[in-house]
Amino acid sequence: MKRKTDPLDSVAGQILENAKKSGLEINTAEDAENLMAHMLGRLLTQMLDGEMTNHLGYERGGKRVTENERNGHSSKTLKSSSLGNIRIDVPRDRKGEFEPRVVPKHKRQLAGFEDKVLALYARGLSTREIQGFLYDEYGMETSAEFISDVTDAILPEVEKWQNRPLDPFYTTVFFDAIRVKIRGDNGIVTPKAVHLALGVNAQGRKEVLGMWVADNESAKYWLKVFTELKNRGVSDILIAVTDGLKGMKEALEAAFPNTLLQTCIVHLIRNSLKFVGYKDYKAVAGALKPIYRAVNAADARKELDAFAQSELGLRYPYIAKQWIDSWDKVIPFFDFSPNIRRLIYTTNAIESLNRDLRKVIKTRAAFPTETAALKLLFLAIRKVEKRWVRPSPYWSAAMRELVVLFGDRITP
Repeated sequence: MKRKTDPLDSVAGQILENAKKSGLEINTAEDAENLMAHMLGRLLTQMLDGEMTNHLGYERGGKRVTENERNGHSSKTLKSSSLGNIRIDVPRDRKGEFEPRVVPKHKRQLAGFEDKVLALYARGLSTREIQGFLYDEYGMETSAEFISDVTDAILPEVEKWQNRPLDPFYTTVFFDAIRVKIRGDNGIVTPKAVHLALGVNAQGRKEVLGMWVADNESAKYWLKVFTELKNRGVSDILIAVTDGLKGMKEALEAAFPNTLLQTCIVHLIRNSLKFVGYKDYKAVAGALKPIYRAVNAADARKELDAFAQSELGLRYPYIAKQWIDSWDKVIPFFDFSPNIRRLIYTTNAIESLNRDLRKVIKTRAAFPTETAALKLLFLAIRKVEKRWVRPSPYWSAAMRELVVLFGDRITP
């Protein structure tokens, strides 16, 4: 079978030919590595010169437009794990104001472009946008295949993360789904649901337990998620916080029969306000506060009944009906003190996570494949989790209450 021609073959041939003309003998792999180190050093030097041109605002030998000007070069040696030492020439300016980005000052260890590409990809930039950025900033031409290969390199890490063993016990797990658009082989764009599970362990630390893509969000698919969590080591969850999806209670009981199901109050409020007119929006939002801020379930029901009979309640009767239909999954919230309520009613953790994920996917009209979407979401999740360095300030007080309420189910 004839080998497929690579566009870079001609480039490689030209490099070898020029090396021979210069008297360089390339007979071994070590000789080739030395040549590549030398070439990378020249490439980085040219990129630094391009940055200097951008900094000063005029080309070398061109008309000076500022009082500042070039002031020669200084040699610098970078250490590379794959190519050894790499010598570069860093341009200087007369005023000492130049701050190189491709190789920052004081940096001696060379980080590959792979890290830069992944960082750009994690911010939601498309392949074409990454190509444009690298060319505009560094004068580096890259192919779409190169960028795809770099991002594909994290797929084994994604798979390992998705299948890693989990803690046997979580105090709270938030379950929610976000929508992403996937372009199929036929070119048709289809919205799909990415199911997310965010757990809070016994130390109050948050972690995303996994993500699963399905055509739609359904209780049947959530049961599959719950079963996978059990298979990965989760044996008990004290409180599960979900939206008001029909059938969720039965799905959760099948996998975790002792887990308390709490409807996400934020989702309920958002659904209540979905069809409220602009002029009544603030008034209805304010009228709902006494319900979920009540001292106990009995007072909350009195406030709900009062809202249902109010002018706003009669104008928007579907709101009270939504709350009444979900009431058995709302009232567990009122059995807890403010310390635990803060942790479960606002669902700040999952809401904040969803907001960060939507930021990186909103610039994409559609992903070419599910894998492309998962790569981006994984990188975004990894970035978000770095901010979760300590538990909530209310955690200690909340945990003391959970120990009293759930007793022996609290495990180290």
